[in-house]
Amino acid sequence: MGNGGQANKPVGKVMVVGAGIAGVQASLDLANAGFYVHLVEKKSAIGGVMAQLDKTFPTNDCSMCIISPKLVECGRHLNIDILTLTEVEGIQGEPGNFHVDVLKKARGVDMSKCTGCGTCLEACPIRYEPQMPEMERMARTAYAKATDEDAVTAIINRHRDKVGNLLPVLLDINRQFNWLPRCALEHVADELRIPLAEILRVASFYNAFSLVPRGKYIVNVCMGTGCFVKGAPRLLDRLERELGIKHGQTTEDFMFSLELVRCIGCCALAPAMRVGDDTFGRLTPNMIPRILKSYVESYGIEEEEEAAG
Repeated sequence: MGNGGQANKPVGKVMVVGAGIAGVQASLDLANAGFYVHLVEKKSAIGGVMAQLDKTFPTNDCSMCIISPKLVECGRHLNIDILTLTEVEGIQGEPGNFHVDVLKKARGVDMSKCTGCGTCLEACPIRYEPQMPEMERMARTAYAKATDEDAVTAIINRHRDKVGNLLPVLLDINRQFNWLPRCALEHVADELRIPLAEILRVASFYNAFSLVPRGKYIVNVCMGTGCFVKGAPRLLDRLERELGIKHGQTTEDFMFSLELVRCIGCCALAPAMRVGDDTFGRLTPNMIPRILKSYVESYGIEEEEEAAG
């Protein structure tokens, strides 16, 4: 911040970059000491990560109980200018007299008139419409032209009028594609008028869902105690060599995905694994190639039948 051309005279203003708990406390200390503080934060609100925590170490005090009074005091302090959605682009000068260039991102609300009433959220006509970068917009367009959109629409219509319909919709989409494509989730957000963030919270909570592409056949190797002591690690090693991938990965042809589970409920058949809905027990590493081959052949037959029909 400049000082009106007095190059050698220190400026009574301070800029604090980053409005986490440290930045907020530093701003309060400086402001109470008589300095005018410009508090810069690139996100839309101050508070940082601490506002997301439940407890603090070592006292286990509630984090919001600690930080909330500081946020309120910071927002009301006459010597603190809070600049959110703002980033530092350049700094010139010397200690005591810096000139800082900042970039303030555009807002949809005139901050000089905002009272925090929240009415704009209720009136916003595009509240639930995803605002996408160009590449994601192109992907959404490609999805809309494909038959995938019809399949997702049918799933949504099947559950549209039911109470608590989000989870059944996600389960059916996951069964349809073996994962949850982003375009499909955005489609669900549009149709059910549910924020995409809420859908992602549900999708990322359950292990049954995947947000990355998976193969047609999911190979689950049991690593429970019974299976582990009877040779499950050797089964996993043979599967990784046969498929050319590590657990947690998918083959390049999207035929198989290899995953680990802690128990598949058939300890008497240890070591065991599950491929799709099929369970295989009392396995040896030499049995793995034959099992995988049977699914490759089965997939080839299915493709021929689809082409013929």
